[in-house]
Amino acid sequence: MPELPEVETTRRALEPICVGQTITQIKVRDRRLRWPVPDDIDQRFRGQTILALRRRSKYLLADTAVGSLILHLGMSGSLCHVPHETPARKHDHVDIVLDSGRCLRLHDPRRFGALLWAEQPDNHKLLATLGPEPLELSSEELADHLYTLGKGRKVAIKNFIMNAQVVVGVGNIYAAEALFLSGIRPTRASGRVTRNQYRQLASSIQNRLRQAIAAGGTTLKDFQHSDGKPGYFAQELAVYGRTGEPCRACKTPIKQFKQNQRSSFFCPTCQN
Repeated sequence: MPELPEVETTRRALEPICVGQTITQIKVRDRRLRWPVPDDIDQRFRGQTILALRRRSKYLLADTAVGSLILHLGMSGSLCHVPHETPARKHDHVDIVLDSGRCLRLHDPRRFGALLWAEQPDNHKLLATLGPEPLELSSEELADHLYTLGKGRKVAIKNFIMNAQVVVGVGNIYAAEALFLSGIRPTRASGRVTRNQYRQLASSIQNRLRQAIAAGGTTLKDFQHSDGKPGYFAQELAVYGRTGEPCRACKTPIKQFKQNQRSSFFCPTCQN
């Protein structure tokens, strides 16, 4: 699934292209996404100018005077910028046509993505309960936030930081990487992580996300950026996807196990 860096990379690529453009049509070829595309979405947004393109967690928000389009890329979706007359491929489900003559085209083979709208998107049920953005807090603020919410809890630290109601955008890849850099085993109870460890963890989360955004995201099997190119951060991963390979720090083989139905990767020597 595209994670926060992939979505932020897409936002940054598309922002200068679409902000200030007027929507001339929203052409829906298949409404059967994760949630049905609303029937009135074209009528409501036709003629509206895109005032801003924001990201909240893994959602993209295109703000207009009458409300915001809410987009999610799902498991394998992409949002590309193409001339509107470009023939649609299979799984090109929605075009947001702009007065520039180009369109934002949502491609989603598995149809787990979404295109919705809201007058006040921050109050939408998908967004209202989300935790803070990890890159909008200082490292100390994020550490204090995690330490306070984690105090006394038995939930495993990896599951804790992946909970979007605690903090958004820390998906499976970046949780594994940040925990390795912090020397914390993914199964440790969040209430047993010390304040100093949370300081290291907060810093590692932020640094890893920033590095991935700067590198263009993480290469995933089904993921492409808005320009059709893959990300290039996978070659820098320390533990994720490296089962049996030597730890970059101590040479111990990286181990893998299932945790909350997700694959977890860690170094049994460096993480405790």
